[in-house]
Amino acid sequence: MTLSSIGGMTGISGTRDDGAHLATDWGWFLAWLLVGACAGVGLAAILTVGAAFLVLAAVAAVLLIRKGPGRAAVGAVAGLALPAFYLAYLNRGGPGEVCRTVTGGQTCTDEYSPVPFLVVGALLLVAGLAIHAVNGRRGRA
Repeated sequence: MTLSSIGGMTGISGTRDDGAHLATDWGWFLAWLLVGACAGVGLAAILTVGAAFLVLAAVAAVLLIRKGPGRAAVGAVAGLALPAFYLAYLNRGGPGEVCRTVTGGQTCTDEYSPVPFLVVGALLLVAGLAIHAVNGRRGRA
């Protein structure tokens, strides 16, 4: 066992080399998470402004592929969870017809059950975080 292998220490100075690298990895992951969220919103709103969001996500993805580490791209998977959580929030009163009081009367809408959106969002978020954590450990090992 060498001195450098004890607790991530380098050389005799005793400084940690993992902190900055770890923060950088999570920064790239968060950038990819935003790309995934943008792509998810683009897919969910494809009939209105979705095409603009998809183009924005594609441009950002190209820039991130050129600049950042490829293993952080799994953040896009976690980013797809954000639109799913938003859809669950929008359907929080469902399933069925939900009526709300507005000025001058009442408005009713049909809402889906929020549970499938929550499950999909949770699975995507956990999968993205877990894969990134495993890839990060492999990269430093």
